[in-house]
Amino acid sequence: RPDLAAALRDLRAQYEALAARNLQAAEDWYRARCARLHERAARSQEAVRASRREAGECRRQLQARLAEMESLRGAHQSLERQLQELEERHSAEAAGLQDTIGQLEDDLRNTKNEMAQHLREYQELLNVKMALDIEIAAYRKLLEGEETLFSTGSSGLSALNPLPNPTYSFQPRGFSSSL
Repeated sequence: RPDLAAALRDLRAQYEALAARNLQAAEDWYRARCARLHERAARSQEAVRASRREAGECRRQLQARLAEMESLRGAHQSLERQLQELEERHSAEAAGLQDTIGQLEDDLRNTKNEMAQHLREYQELLNVKMALDIEIAAYRKLLEGEETLFSTGSSGLSALNPLPNPTYSFQPRGFSSSL
């Protein structure tokens, strides 16, 4: 019996030492596991914070891009309206200029026709002038011929003419000529 009690005590001491070692090993494993989990949790929390910061930054960038896109869309629409107004105004100006060109071309044609008419009238007047010059030259020759006639017979006529220098007055007759 005493041996059994001592063996039991011995066994009990061994079991208690083994239990203490197991308990110590479990606690060490638990602490190491907890430390690793805490470390992983801290890293995960930092990653979550970084992801949240990145997501916030992305949200801000997205909002900025959306606002920029809306302003650009407004500017685009404004530019489109301005372009359309410019095209309408330029087409109206082009139509007005085409009308002006047409009027100027008509004026040019009319002016050319008037110039041609004036040129024809000038040519007719020039022809009349030339005919008159020819007739005047013919009369002049006639007068010179009469003058030579009078100068050769002036000795007989000088007694009849009291004027020392005879002058001739030319009375033009009515001119009607068809050219």
